[in-house]
Amino acid sequence: MRLMPLFTAIVVSIALYALVFERESLLAFAQVEPGVEETIEDDVTLNPISVVAMTSQAVTVDSAVIMRGRTEAARQVTVASEISGLVISEPIRKGAFVDAGDLLCQLDPGTLAAQLAEGRARLAEAQGRVPEAQATVLEASARVREAEINVNVARRLSEDGFASETRLISAEAALEAANAGVQRASSEVISAQAGIEGAQATVAADEREIERLNITAPFAGLLESDTSELGSLMQPGAPCATIIQLDPIKLVGFVPEASISQISVGAMAGARLTTGQEVVGQVTFLSRSADEQTRTFRVEVRVPNADQRIGDGQTAEIIVASDGRMAHLLPASSLTLDNDGAIGIRAIVTQDGSDIDIARFMPVGIMRDTIDGIWVTGLPDTVVVIVVGQEYVTDGVPVIATMQQETDG
Repeated sequence: MRLMPLFTAIVVSIALYALVFERESLLAFAQVEPGVEETIEDDVTLNPISVVAMTSQAVTVDSAVIMRGRTEAARQVTVASEISGLVISEPIRKGAFVDAGDLLCQLDPGTLAAQLAEGRARLAEAQGRVPEAQATVLEASARVREAEINVNVARRLSEDGFASETRLISAEAALEAANAGVQRASSEVISAQAGIEGAQATVAADEREIERLNITAPFAGLLESDTSELGSLMQPGAPCATIIQLDPIKLVGFVPEASISQISVGAMAGARLTTGQEVVGQVTFLSRSADEQTRTFRVEVRVPNADQRIGDGQTAEIIVASDGRMAHLLPASSLTLDNDGAIGIRAIVTQDGSDIDIARFMPVGIMRDTIDGIWVTGLPDTVVVIVVGQEYVTDGVPVIATMQQETDG
């Protein structure tokens, strides 16, 4: 049996026992006062740690929101027929440019021309009955005045005893009959006027139906489909042609809710298409309602497209300019993480109530990464940033800094 391992174990056990359970006796035997150890540790802790730092001044930095999107026609519509009829016009092939009001499809009028002629004849007839009815009213009114005179005469003669009561009654009956004649004549006038209005409505409806025979372009644009073929039968709602307007054209993108505050209507924007073409426009629409699925907001940019080179549905990378923000340009190596995983920097600040410089963690927001460094936000206008040694200090630790050249962006 080997004795050395056993002896070594016994010695280690005795030493541990003495250090743990007989520490005060051991310190007294070594003539070390209690608390000296703690004082030594505090002195070590209070010794400043050397770091390399730089003073950074915030500057205004132009910022932009970048998003993926697509081109979209300013307007697109499928022109359809409102009535039934045979197409009697030659078709226009897709790709052709049409102006507003150009004829796209023309339908056979059929009997509409005859119906319009009949309606106009009835209108003329109704208009002719009005003067006749008005003359009847005048004649009936004259009879009423005559009957009133006869009633007055008969009443005076009856009062003086020169006429019988029967004559007065007959005069009054004649007056009532004359009033009834006036009412009938007035009704004939109203009926004639109603006939005019009915005839006018019929004529207007026939004229509207004839106008619907010619299907025209509502705005200038390109045909995305052939117009209806000659001889085809169109029903109400049947498409005649599809027209799109590409000048100006829209750039449509979707921005996350974190960046929505950086975009405003009227802001300048640019885009690069997959073809390499670069265009410039202006933000004309910013949705205030987020998409339920993606939680993004729709942004529309209007871009001139006079030469029609930009088509509908092309992929585009859109950049929207936003207001400048105050930011610091720092070395990427100066960034660190705190215990909670937040990204930030270690800054040098003066401890309250003393002139001792200590380290303090400050969270930052990443604005842009460049070859010269990284732009960060969320810091004071002037800050002393630890660029070397930030991983070896924590909040409240005294530091002594060697300064680098100041960076002003």
